[in-house]
Amino acid sequence: MIPDDHSMVSLLGSHDELLHVIEGSYGADIHVRGNEITITGTAAETALVAELFQEMTALLGGGAELSPAVVERMISMLRRKSGVRPAEVLSLDILSARGRTIRPKTLNQKRYVDAIDEHTIVFCIGPAGTGKTYLAMAKAVKALQAKEVNRIILTRPAVEAGERLGFLPGTLYEKIDPYLRPLYDALHDMLDPDSIPRLMSAGTIEVAPLAYMRGRTLNDSFIILDEAQNTSAEQMKMFLTRLGFGSRMVVTGDVTQVDLPAGQASGLRLVQDILEGVEDIQFSRLTSHDVVRHRLVGDIVNAYAAYEARTGGTVPGPVRDGGLRGRTGERGDGRANSRGPRKRAQ
Repeated sequence: MIPDDHSMVSLLGSHDELLHVIEGSYGADIHVRGNEITITGTAAETALVAELFQEMTALLGGGAELSPAVVERMISMLRRKSGVRPAEVLSLDILSARGRTIRPKTLNQKRYVDAIDEHTIVFCIGPAGTGKTYLAMAKAVKALQAKEVNRIILTRPAVEAGERLGFLPGTLYEKIDPYLRPLYDALHDMLDPDSIPRLMSAGTIEVAPLAYMRGRTLNDSFIILDEAQNTSAEQMKMFLTRLGFGSRMVVTGDVTQVDLPAGQASGLRLVQDILEGVEDIQFSRLTSHDVVRHRLVGDIVNAYAAYEARTGGTVPGPVRDGGLRGRTGERGDGRANSRGPRKRAQ
């Protein structure tokens, strides 16, 4: 029985689209009459479906909205028997901005967000589309608004630039800007676009290539290093030792998409062996189950992982720059170098 204060349309979806998702995921028969739902099937399936409706009701009670994607994530969490309620994961508000609320969408994402609250340095390693950088930036904006930090610093190794920078028109910033554009795009989702130039002009928000961090001490800052798989071991050490008083760091990357020249070790891969277990440093790992883009993105990640497992290596990249595989790189000194239908009771 669903409480009367819950709309059945909100629970089952427009044209029963959410009910169709549930029916397609379980073998149980689901019958609806008014606000009463009857579930028929094996004991295990019936219990899972009943628990799912309880979680959906709890999520609606907290003011969240249900969608097919949200219901699919709840089903996935229940099947993994993590011991954490899906409604608890999906109702955690990180940041409300521009008419919408940013929340974790999977259990591992919630653990990642919690780690940022509990540790000074957090590494988040996972495939594309898992929200590694987006969630970190939401936490950074929240910390700035709460006056927990005085500024936000966003940085990436300028791997895409290489020697080709010299052939592009404009200043150095104009040449590097397109590579940093994803960070600006995320900022525009979380802040009033008119306020961003003012905050950047005042130095409250800084977006810069990793090489620009050298020689600095970053106090009272929330610092995010994105695409960290493309740092060398020396660059990673340089970045981490910029940490000053009152600051927090989040390092994100995907170790399956390293663009460094062949033979150069990724700083993100090495740092796991070096810093794992150090107090106040946490490693959070996301998987294809945490992909929150199109469903196919998770399937693509799994397909590439299966291919690499079969072949015993990584997917080969193009050969350029005198035989170096992959894209161009940034040297440690900062200079560029090459490289089913609904059943309703009558």
